[in-house]
Amino acid sequence: MTGGVLVDAGPLIAILNSSDGDHQRCVAALKRLPAPLLTTWMPFTEAMHLLAYSRTAQEALLEMVERRALQVLNIDEADVPHVRSLMRKYADLPMDFADATLVALAEELDCTSVFTTARTDFSVYRIKGRKPFRILPSD
Repeated sequence: MTGGVLVDAGPLIAILNSSDGDHQRCVAALKRLPAPLLTTWMPFTEAMHLLAYSRTAQEALLEMVERRALQVLNIDEADVPHVRSLMRKYADLPMDFADATLVALAEELDCTSVFTTARTDFSVYRIKGRKPFRILPSD
């Protein structure tokens, strides 16, 4: 599998929370993006945790996976050294574990597009140390 659009926790939360400041921008962007969106279990878990105030929002996020609008991909033990090296490389930000798994996945899938509300961080990250991300939604 190559290409696709990676999604971070921020847009998943914003889409399901109408009071989120990024809700309208993220909903509008989602309508233009190809399905499925791709993520790892780490941003998915982060979104589930931050949506814990709303059982309905959590159910909607799980439904996205069931409908295959969101595909959650595994990071396994073999990926940990690379994830760790990314976190070390971007320690000055710092890069969190969830972001590191998305960058590692981007490299594995040759995916350059990321749907995120963390523009500052993803504007610094590079795929395979050279290629910038195309950050969505665009301003």
